[in-house]
Amino acid sequence: MNTDEKFLQQAIRLSENNVENGEGPFGAVLTKDGVIISVAGNRVISSNDPTAHAEINVIREAAEKLNTFDLSGCTIYCSCEPCPMCLSAIYWARIDRIVYANTRMDAREAGFDDLLIHQQLMKQEKSRMIPATHMLHEEGKRAFQMWAEKEDKIDY
Repeated sequence: MNTDEKFLQQAIRLSENNVENGEGPFGAVLTKDGVIISVAGNRVISSNDPTAHAEINVIREAAEKLNTFDLSGCTIYCSCEPCPMCLSAIYWARIDRIVYANTRMDAREAGFDDLLIHQQLMKQEKSRMIPATHMLHEEGKRAFQMWAEKEDKIDY
């Protein structure tokens, strides 16, 4: 068994344990240089947090352990193809690789359908289901201007 298979099997086992413990069927393992940094399952139900997906939880734990928001050099192993939110977090964290078992179609068949989100992201803002109102543009830009001028900022 190769390293990817070993870590992905651990993510799959986490997803199964999650189901046994009353959570959603998702697990994730994050590694760096072949060493496990963090493992996590979904905690949406127990935390009443719709963002507490396994991938988000494993990224948060790894960032804390490594004391950095830049997870370059890391690989994330997911029991399922990441949803749009988790995929975005993976990109923000600069994770190098994603290895997953179930597809989004498998998730859909199990009742976890993110097709609507994919469809909404492709639409123009005014055509989306949730209305968004753009206002106070100039006031809002002040913080960006302050950031641009800040000499001791830490880019991320």
